[in-house]
Amino acid sequence: MSSDAVGDTKVDVDDSAGDSEATELVIRPDVTVVVPVHNEAAYLPEALPRLIEEMAAVDADTRILVVENGSTDGSAELAEELGEGRVEVLRLPEANYGAAIRAGFGSVETDWVVSFDIDYFSGPFLSSALEHADRSDIVIGSKRAPGSDDRRSAVRRFATWQLNTLLRLMLGLKVSDTHGMKAVRRTVLDAVLDDVVSTRDLFDTELVVRAERAGFRISELPVVVEEIRESKSPIWKRVPRTVRGIWKIRTAL
Repeated sequence: MSSDAVGDTKVDVDDSAGDSEATELVIRPDVTVVVPVHNEAAYLPEALPRLIEEMAAVDADTRILVVENGSTDGSAELAEELGEGRVEVLRLPEANYGAAIRAGFGSVETDWVVSFDIDYFSGPFLSSALEHADRSDIVIGSKRAPGSDDRRSAVRRFATWQLNTLLRLMLGLKVSDTHGMKAVRRTVLDAVLDDVVSTRDLFDTELVVRAERAGFRISELPVVVEEIRESKSPIWKRVPRTVRGIWKIRTAL
């Protein structure tokens, strides 16, 4: 087996059969997995090895980038230790979820970038998303797509419905969800990333809105969503900030 690089795509050439048989080209997608982390030292020993294992099972060349932002518990150092050379760590001085995703996305040179949370990721989702690569520029794991199984509390499900209702009414959003797992083609980032004004909770929402308005192809996949720990930020604290953020997006578009 020999290997050549073509752009950002690795092409494996199966030459074991000799000159008498046709050469087989196997093109593997090139993917960066971006994971924002803030004060997760207690959770990383459980989650990061599992993330590494699941990404290794995906038929792609994957790079895991942990974006530590404003942690005071040694999360960055622990991620490097647990990663054992298989995880890169980008450090940001301030705690800001959206800014962490933006920084990770902005550092990407691979064909695809995937956004995961340290407590919400899925190798099977990434495999399914890459199967849609020939007909999609963004693939979203939608909690509201037909076939999804949302096992969160009624309060959390209502909050998701309320957010997406606001996005449809105020921004004309057509997709059913903007938060959670998503795979984004780098050409989308090249086109819209610099225009995104949102940080914190709504960065990825605005990215999806701008990509949709720019005519990029967006697919939604059903997912299973289950809370495995309590949210760090109570919903009632996020509501006013979210409403103000949506209005900010509307005025910026």
